[in-house]
Amino acid sequence: MTSTSADGIEWDLTDLYEGPEDPQLEQDIKKSIQKAQEFREKYNGKIEAAELSFEEFREAMEEYEEIFESINKISSFASLYHAMDTQDPDRGALLQRVEQKKSEVKNKLIFFELEWQSLSEEEAEGYLESEELEHYESYLNNWRRYTPYMLSEQEEQIIESLQNTAKEAFKRLFDQTIGDITVEFEVEEESHEMVLDQALSVLYEEDREKRKAAADAVTESLKEENKLLNFIFNNIVQNHTTICQFRDYPDPMTPRNLDNRVDRETVDALMETVEENTDIVERFYNLKKDIGEFDKLFDYDRYSPLPGGVPETDFEESREKVLDAYEKFTPKMRDIAEKFFEKDWIDAEIKEGKRGGAFSASTVPSVHPYIMLNFSDKTSDMITMAHELGHGVHQYLAREQGALQQSTPLTTAEMASVFGEMLLFDKLMNDVDDEETKLVLIANKLQRDFATVFRQVIMTRFEQKLHEAQREGGELKSEEINELWTEANQEEFGDSVELRDEYGWWWSYVLHFVHYPFYCYAYAFGELLVLALYDIYQEKGEEFVPQYIELLKAGGSEDPKDLLKKIGIDISDPDFWERGIKVLEEKVEEMEELAESSGKI
Repeated sequence: MTSTSADGIEWDLTDLYEGPEDPQLEQDIKKSIQKAQEFREKYNGKIEAAELSFEEFREAMEEYEEIFESINKISSFASLYHAMDTQDPDRGALLQRVEQKKSEVKNKLIFFELEWQSLSEEEAEGYLESEELEHYESYLNNWRRYTPYMLSEQEEQIIESLQNTAKEAFKRLFDQTIGDITVEFEVEEESHEMVLDQALSVLYEEDREKRKAAADAVTESLKEENKLLNFIFNNIVQNHTTICQFRDYPDPMTPRNLDNRVDRETVDALMETVEENTDIVERFYNLKKDIGEFDKLFDYDRYSPLPGGVPETDFEESREKVLDAYEKFTPKMRDIAEKFFEKDWIDAEIKEGKRGGAFSASTVPSVHPYIMLNFSDKTSDMITMAHELGHGVHQYLAREQGALQQSTPLTTAEMASVFGEMLLFDKLMNDVDDEETKLVLIANKLQRDFATVFRQVIMTRFEQKLHEAQREGGELKSEEINELWTEANQEEFGDSVELRDEYGWWWSYVLHFVHYPFYCYAYAFGELLVLALYDIYQEKGEEFVPQYIELLKAGGSEDPKDLLKKIGIDISDPDFWERGIKVLEEKVEEMEELAESSGKI
């Protein structure tokens, strides 16, 4: 296993529990189940009969929230503990057991949501307009959006229980399979062996021969596991289709849009605007081809740095640069972000069996978020650090909303993470004087922006086609999925990049398709939103800082549309999305000017 500067940097989960043998863990499991049963006995039948006073309803919500936080603290520990080593059967067994207990709690509580949804509009309005329930108004309103798609209590309980041996089981199997993949390749008689995340990070290196060798080796490793990965994907898609049919959703994206609290028209406007502007991506890669003097660019060239690229970094250097960037915006953000390092809330080392990628887990308001990285000493890892710390700061600030409203919809979940990237980018640009380095930095930033905006919309289109193809033709062969994947991805690049047949297999490692169907468009939403927010920041300066902090503190307590209207953003206006695209186009123009003035073209 290749060593990095992040070796030994593990998170300390003792703020949740001392470990899997902590007696408090078992006590809390039993207590959560008991409290859920007592809640059911106390309130069952009283909501739908509208028997509760405003004060009694508020007390019920507080009790519900307490149970919600308790069981989520337990599941947060089990999930994070498992993510450290997905191959450890004991960790897997704990996660499975906790998920079963969580389902038991949810099944006891499902009546509460169903009874609230059964109230007439007049009865519901009476509660929602009361002063006593003001804090929970948005949460209760959001519950009622799901009313047309809810089933009977018994049917809801059956679905919840069965998911532990259906969707949740396949998610765990996927994590174990991907975590177990080892990629081996040789370049100039030097052998390399690494986990999948490390191999993918090679695509950001300057050595083209090494990039190609790593990409080909990734393909071979995915093909070796393809029989199982194909089985997982087909079952995840079928499970989603079945649930959508049971609930009579109009299309497979409806549940995600409901969770994100956005309507289909807003999502369509976003995706169509992005797809209409892929010429910007093609223009960028043609420029990159000219600068690098390549005859043709291939899939393994997508994230490569320009010649003379930004040097590698290490964990400590990245930490300081990210914290300095945050401090320039406001010391408050630095102070919060610094806690993650000082208090061991980050797990950054790369090791076999560890879950791939990066994420920030909000856990529960009574504790704090935790961040997972797979830090491989690349500049891209520094940017990922800034991204995930943005999530962490957002989640930390939103704790004041309580367990039910701390988490944001995915559409605004990227509001701080991508903003953190922008802060870091500005710092890196301001720290250098020479045009060549600035050119490299802009190119790297644009590649990441395109991956966040255009690629994520493309991946959502791929998911739509994948689900549609399986509904029409049943279980799909890998070669059929490969074709859908390559066709969708080629739309982003036009003729500027050739995606080889080998790239066709790369759908099979994308975690989001398995864990979070139709998640990806939220990244594009978040990126274009932040480009607008950053414009406002540059216009208003210090005046914007407290407004932005208040946005983060709001967590999920308001719908995105209402929250963003406070700073003059209307996400239902198609021109809003064009504004973000325009910023990207201006960056491409800036890159073209730098390339010309520095003599690169």
